[in-house]
Amino acid sequence: MKLCVALDLPTAKENLDLAKVLRAEDIWLKVGLRSYIRDGQPLLEEIKSINPNFKIFLDLKIHDIPNTMADAAESMAGLGVDMFNVHASSGKKAMSMVMQRLSGIENRPIVLAVTALTSFDEDSFYAVYNKSIEEKASQFAKDAYESGLNGVVCSVYESLLIKENTTSNFLTLTPGIRPFAEDVGDQQRVADVAMAKKEKSDFIVVGRPIYQSTDPLGVTQKILQQI
Repeated sequence: MKLCVALDLPTAKENLDLAKVLRAEDIWLKVGLRSYIRDGQPLLEEIKSINPNFKIFLDLKIHDIPNTMADAAESMAGLGVDMFNVHASSGKKAMSMVMQRLSGIENRPIVLAVTALTSFDEDSFYAVYNKSIEEKASQFAKDAYESGLNGVVCSVYESLLIKENTTSNFLTLTPGIRPFAEDVGDQQRVADVAMAKKEKSDFIVVGRPIYQSTDPLGVTQKILQQI
């Protein structure tokens, strides 16, 4: 299991300062929608300049018509990132086109599909998808698996079920990790590191418990010890 630290701070400088503090650790760094829209490709390049061994997860959750998604995927691969994601609800045709477009790229990024955002609870999810989180997340994961993607973004609570319905090698990246019982904030389906390990998560995403801490390096190291 790998730790992915979310760079969700208000400015590029704050994100880069955090990356500098964590430069010696064996971690992934997640660049999300706000940070990428604001700071773009130069942020990715500066992260790599801090430590070329940093792995970058570009978390943009692409969702559009199939050809546009394939174009976007090709462009993201050209940024040199190590992983990015799309929405599984875009459908099998769109996900398959993404993977076909990337098929000739050497060292292509890992591609994940978002199943059910961890901000959903059962009622709000059902209102959108007319199915339970467990049922629909499993179906989305199966669609992604059959479309040739490497894995999915899901909550810890769907991780093991998804692997059982696909394969143990199908990756699960699980946001909403609160390693030391911190406040859940705007997340609904949260878990700790022990639960993530039990449910066979391949990547855990931790943001606020690290970057809001007065000792982000110490917190990161404690999480890595738990892993």
